[in-house]
Amino acid sequence: MNRRHFIQQASAASALGFPAILRSASPNSMLQVASIGVARMGGNTMRSVAKHAKVKIVALCDVDARHIAQAAKDFPEATQHKDWRELLSKHGDKFDAVTVGTPDHMHAAIAITALRGKQHVYLQKPMAPTPHECRVLAQEAVKAGVVTQLGNQGRSSIESRMMVELLRTKAIGKIKEVIMWENKKLNWWPKNTELRPQGDAIPEGLDWDHWLGVRTLRPYLNDTYHPQTWRAWFDFGCGELGDMGCHHFDATFDGLKLGAPKRVRQLTAGSSGALWADKRRVEFEFAGNELIAGDSLKLTWLDGGIEPDRNVVKMPAALTNFPASGGYWIGEHGAIFKPYGVRPFVLPEADFPAEKYPRGIKPQDHYLDWVDAILAGTKSCGDFSHGGPLTETVVVGTIADRFPNQWLEWDRAGLKFTNLEAANALVKREYRDGWKIEGLG
Repeated sequence: MNRRHFIQQASAASALGFPAILRSASPNSMLQVASIGVARMGGNTMRSVAKHAKVKIVALCDVDARHIAQAAKDFPEATQHKDWRELLSKHGDKFDAVTVGTPDHMHAAIAITALRGKQHVYLQKPMAPTPHECRVLAQEAVKAGVVTQLGNQGRSSIESRMMVELLRTKAIGKIKEVIMWENKKLNWWPKNTELRPQGDAIPEGLDWDHWLGVRTLRPYLNDTYHPQTWRAWFDFGCGELGDMGCHHFDATFDGLKLGAPKRVRQLTAGSSGALWADKRRVEFEFAGNELIAGDSLKLTWLDGGIEPDRNVVKMPAALTNFPASGGYWIGEHGAIFKPYGVRPFVLPEADFPAEKYPRGIKPQDHYLDWVDAILAGTKSCGDFSHGGPLTETVVVGTIADRFPNQWLEWDRAGLKFTNLEAANALVKREYRDGWKIEGLG
């Protein structure tokens, strides 16, 4: 029996309640993991997953030989690959799971291929740049019956889980409005934004064609796309909302049991060219439920140096400096102020002493949670059934960047905007010839 056939049989057994460690040759064997995209967040994901005692990184894949060389210092026994398609098609029977930490435009293509090969998948956020890709990923994950995890690791933090509990228990009553802001310095904005027709020399070791992947061919330009500044470009990233939205929205999406937004609009200038806007004010409107005061909830996202109104957003006394990133929840009986990455503060503080805050929330590692779920045959804390709708909501908001100052009415069931056909052209994007994937692009 070859390894792939054994894995498929054992996966079926896992669905019946047997632990997924039986996918491997013996109960004491290691979980074999391949990492696709091994620099920066991809490298961080790979190394964080590898901390688990039952994990062995067996394959490294990256379009930049310099990234491979650096990763190989930590994992010298892992095989080295440039083309993820070849890795998954020709060597997929040698590993059980993959981590994906590439630029956003390649997330869906890689993850879908891995899922169709019955590989467990850890995928960096955002799940994908388009609502259609997010939808297909969530559907394929269900079909595959494997363990998935979206890389919005803040979801596992104690402070984020505390925020969810405060919202679920109506610590400030039902919620009337939410305001979120992300104003940290953009370390990924490109030095060069001039798209010259004459390209620069491609750095030694970089396969530019493979880096472009599903997107249209264009010249390589220095200080423009690779290795870190792709996020600013419409074809490759999702701007600041797409970058950080899955982190900021998660506790609210979960804690208030939100569905898809009914409509979105951007109130700043937006963008029309090759770059995303460098600042935005986006309003989301969600349908009401038992945790929301009124028939709908207004959620406002701010970035690029646009701060919330200090007459509305009140800081707790414990803080002296207004945080660059955070959130503010306005309820029937008070408010919650939460700096990004810090515990929430319920206001007025006099009405909510320390003993009222949720207690007993145990530490949880987002990366190891994925591995543990694979070994136990259970769901991870941020699997694609959660991460898909979450990311879909965020990227619906990013589309408003192209149609400023007008509401875009969203029909989640139909996967379309009902009032502006031009916006529907951005719900799904075609892949270039040679990179097309059935049902995806």
